[in-house]
Amino acid sequence: MSTIHDLLPDHMLETFRDRAAGYDERNEFFAEDFADLRDVGYLRLLVPQEFGGLGFSLQDAAMAQRRLAAAAPATALGINMHHVIVGVARTLWQRGDARARGIFEDVVAGEVFAFGISEAGNDSVLFDATSAAEPVESGLRLQGTKIFTSLSPAWTRLLVHARRTDRASDASDALVFGILERGARGVEIKQDWDALGMRASQSCTTVLDGAVLAPERLLTQIPVGPSPDPVVWGIFGCFELLLAAVYTGIADRAIQVAVEISGTRMSHARGASYASDPDIRWHIAEAGILRDGVELQLRQVSSDMDAVGTDREVQHGSRWFILFSGLKHRATETARQVVDLALRSTGGSQFRRGSELERLYRDVLAGMYHPSDNESVHAATAKSLLGPLPTD
Repeated sequence: MSTIHDLLPDHMLETFRDRAAGYDERNEFFAEDFADLRDVGYLRLLVPQEFGGLGFSLQDAAMAQRRLAAAAPATALGINMHHVIVGVARTLWQRGDARARGIFEDVVAGEVFAFGISEAGNDSVLFDATSAAEPVESGLRLQGTKIFTSLSPAWTRLLVHARRTDRASDASDALVFGILERGARGVEIKQDWDALGMRASQSCTTVLDGAVLAPERLLTQIPVGPSPDPVVWGIFGCFELLLAAVYTGIADRAIQVAVEISGTRMSHARGASYASDPDIRWHIAEAGILRDGVELQLRQVSSDMDAVGTDREVQHGSRWFILFSGLKHRATETARQVVDLALRSTGGSQFRRGSELERLYRDVLAGMYHPSDNESVHAATAKSLLGPLPTD
């Protein structure tokens, strides 16, 4: 079995790092990186070996994504969305759920998955939808707009959700989750990605204008609101875990750059490198301490997810969602602090456009926009500790 270093050797990552600046400057999709990753089987990372995949665990995938992000954050973020959907299938497979098979077979056949859940103004995210699903003879006709659809130039399968509109039935307050195909009627991909950072992810808007979700592509139907449904659990957990891994990878690289620069940058007043300056040492040490704390959390949560359905399963119950969202929140906020400390440690040259830390600074800011955001994490945690807010 391949290792993470076999799949992502140092020379490949150096090539990715060299390309990253150009992709960012040109606001261009990471097409060459994508082809290289596909060639080594990276898109089959989480598919079990019996289905033709590489058989890596979620913990392995988190470490791999962290390693990739340290070289090319936007490449890692884009590929992340494919891994999230395959990760959902893996969590279903661990439970003995047959719905995993279709996703595994698609991936091995060369299909590329993306994540079409985020909607403007929908702060309920997975637990409600502004997109509508109207029953028709051929399935469910979808109407709505999905934002931040990373991997837009490359995906061939898109996981979406919508709220049913058939008010006369018991399903009127139901959410449906399913998979659409690229090129299907009613699916439009806008070329509108021109962001501050993470530019190579090409996270364009996707418009659903009458796209039909076929019955065989329906993954689940649940009531509106938080749900322990295995599909929703898997989406929430894999998204937050792998997102935390990407941003931790950015923190890894920021520390590495700060160490390299402080060792070669000389103080005129002291006649020595800044690596011996007490204040610089404190900044870099603080960055390392912050990063190390998140690394331990990544390892534990991913290990607990891998244990689901086994005799090692950890019974977190309703706390799973708090653990997932808390991990993402701490990882993205920590990464921002680490990049800030790296900038403080490396002098004014990193303020210039085109420096690596300048790019990492812009890329890391995207973490605040991914669900679960700061406000929802605190609201959910407060509810779990203090109970719901009183009503009049």
